[in-house]
Amino acid sequence: MPARHLSLGRQGEDFAAAMLRGKGYTILARNWRSKQLELDLICESGDAIVFVEVKTRGPGAMGRPDQGLNKAKQRRLARAASLFLSEKKLWERPCRFDLVSVTESNGKLRGEHVENAFELETNFGAVGGGNSHWQPW
Repeated sequence: MPARHLSLGRQGEDFAAAMLRGKGYTILARNWRSKQLELDLICESGDAIVFVEVKTRGPGAMGRPDQGLNKAKQRRLARAASLFLSEKKLWERPCRFDLVSVTESNGKLRGEHVENAFELETNFGAVGGGNSHWQPW
């Protein structure tokens, strides 16, 4: 039996995927990995590729789920997204980073979806304009 936090994390990702499907998103991949980098959910919404970070917290957790999306995590997500776009040859598509914060209380999950949860700064290694300023074209 997996540890409670791993089980809750999986439940949070399932909840987030169902929430996004309900909003018309198509789930392209879950838990995509490249070495130590991971993307929780990769979705399509209209013509955009949406990289979704899911943060789940249970009762008594220290801090809100969104507090886990710090600058270091944003840089790792950007590197992972870059690898995914290269692997799938999807650099021409507009992209963004969303966050789904999931909290569990009394056995019930609640979620909040934040579109464009963060924008990457040029010091993350991206240059140029394009559909999103972190994309290098």
